[in-house]
Formats: sequence, structure tokens, C-alpha cells
Amino acid sequence: MKLLISANTSFNLVNFRAGLIRALQQEGHEIVLLAPFDEYTAELEATGCQVVGFRMDQRGVSPPREAATLVAAYRHLRRIRPDAVLSYTIKNNLYLGLAARHLGIPLIPNITGLGSVFSKQSLLNAGIRKLYAAAFRTAPVVFFQNREDRDQFLAAGIVPPGRAALLPGSGVDLARFAVLPMPAPPGPPAFLLAARLLWEKGIGEFVEAARAVRRTFPDATFRIIGRPEAPGAAAVPAATVSDWAKEGIIDYPGPVRDVIPYIRSADCVVLPSYYREGTPRILLESAACGRPVITTDMPGCRDVVADGTSGFLVRPRDAGSLSEAMLEIARMSLPARQGMGAAGRALIEAQYDERFVIQSYTAVLDRLAASGAPGRAAG
Repeated sequence: MKLLISANTSFNLVNFRAGLIRALQQEGHEIVLLAPFDEYTAELEATGCQVVGFRMDQRGVSPPREAATLVAAYRHLRRIRPDAVLSYTIKNNLYLGLAARHLGIPLIPNITGLGSVFSKQSLLNAGIRKLYAAAFRTAPVVFFQNREDRDQFLAAGIVPPGRAALLPGSGVDLARFAVLPMPAPPGPPAFLLAARLLWEKGIGEFVEAARAVRRTFPDATFRIIGRPEAPGAAAVPAATVSDWAKEGIIDYPGPVRDVIPYIRSADCVVLPSYYREGTPRILLESAACGRPVITTDMPGCRDVVADGTSGFLVRPRDAGSLSEAMLEIARMSLPARQGMGAAGRALIEAQYDERFVIQSYTAVLDRLAASGAPGRAAG
């Protein structure tokens, strides 16, 4: 089959979908990758897949720009003429879904997080929910990364129960993300936050909690790695991050291509997000590497942590709750931290192996091929 796989950044496809892309290539599928060009595009091209640029504004809501993105999605699908579309991220799901439905191309969307669409009532969000219903009306399956997102779509009547399927997030390559020894020799506790530089990822709470922890453990270290976002109300300004680094409260090496060395040097990985995540990949990767994790009691995040066993759940938007959990980690003996890390690894092995995700996709594609459903859009 000729498959089109799309997300809102090349970074997303390189870091979160590479295993699936390889597996589908090995099964003989022809893969076309559709995403905005960025510094990771060369890595996409190195896969041997055809790579097509997709202009889009990730966070904008300008009606003319969004209409242009929808038109571009339609044109790409009409030109590429895939047998099926595998889509990720909100706008790609919506616009490629609408275009694929019009062209009679099966869509297999993956809900990687809902953002504020279901948590805030507004005319815009109501409109987006209607777009979801229209885009997914003929999708043979809609994949969800956590139960809460699935249940909200079912309750809203956007997807019928028979076509809603649950995945273990994006899965983890357990060979690549193998268990790493704790930092040696044991020293002051080291905390890592890896996320896009958005306030809703809990960046501000992390910094505030770091200040509180430093009052008890003055030599504790706090590192943030992640991609800066385009300036806007949701983005943490580059100047603010620079000020924190100058103050000495955090270390910020910037965006990194390989997170493993940073997980290796951390005693604990923290994601205090209050965003409606799917299943955060950094939590899966860190637990797979044998690190205790701290995250918020939010949909998607809470599924990855056995509270008190493999890490801690804290209240969202609550730096005090976060600092208490970080202090718990800081006071732990090395064997206790290792025990938490081992519990996290066991959870990932049992529930989040990337093979489970690949098997779910290949099963759907096999059903499509057997039913004769795939059909390329008319030229």
C-alpha cells in the first residue's frame, strides 16, 4: 500500500514515529511523509521515504490561514493519491481527515492530546469538536493514547465505540531506551524537565519548585531541555529562560537531538504539565531507562506512573505539591531510587512496548487491504 504519514513537525515524525515508519517500510509499504520542513527534515529524508513539505501554523487560529492549510491538505492528498492516511496532531487530523473523507481515502488518525478543546467552552472549541466529527466520520479506526480522551470522544458522539481503539501512547523502543545506571558516584539530586517551552508544560512551576528544593538541597541541579516556541502568550519567552539560567536556578542547553545522555545524568525526570497530553513520550522513555518520574495527575500523564511506586503524581499548577515530590526523591537513598526506576521499567515493558503500537497499525492496514477499502483518489 501507499501510505501517507503526517504530523505538525518533522521533529514529531523523527522522534515519535520512526519505529513505526521502519516497520511499515519493512512490510513493503511505500511511505510518503508530509510535515513542515524544519531542522529534522534531513533525518526524514535519510529514511528513504518521499518527504513532502506541508505549510501550516501550528498554534494559529487565523481563518484565512487555516482555510489555506485545509486547501493545501486537499491538494497534497489529490496529488499523492495514497491508499491510506496515518495522521497525528490536531490540525493534521482535522484537515487531512476532511480532505481524505472528500476524496474517499481511509484515514487512521491518532489523538495525541486534546489541548483545551474539551476543557474550555468557547465557540472556537465547539467548532473544532464539530470538525472532528466531520473529519472522522468515515475513519475505519481512531486511535487514542489514553482512556479519558477516548471516553470524551465517545460521550460527544464523535466516534462510535466500535471504531475507537486505545494505544499505549507512541510506545517505546525498549532496546534503544535500555536501563541506565544511576549517576555515579551519588551526589546532589539532579532533576530533568524535557518539553517544548510552553507554560502549560509546567515550566514555571518547575522553576518555582526548584527554588524551594534548593533551600534544603542547595547543590541540587535542575535542567530544562526543549525546543523554543514561536513568540506568543503560550510560549515561555527566550529572555525568561535566559534570566533563569543566569540566575543559576536552571541549566538550559537548548533543544537536543538525543535525550538519552540527559536522562543518564538525571536522578529523576519531571513533567509538571497541565496540558491535555496524549501519553507524554518523555515519561515513557525516562521510565524505560529506569528513572523515577514525577508528573501531574492529568489525563495521559497519570497513566504512566504508579504513584509512590515508580514515581509521584502531583497536583497540576501547584509548585508546592511539585517541590514536595522532588524533596521526596532528593531524600531517597540510592537503592530506593533504583527500586522506583525498576518499577517504572517493568511498567513500560508490560504496557508500553513500541511493538504493541506497530501491531495495532499493521492489523488495521491488513484489514483495509483484505476488504479492498484502500482506493486512491481520482486524478
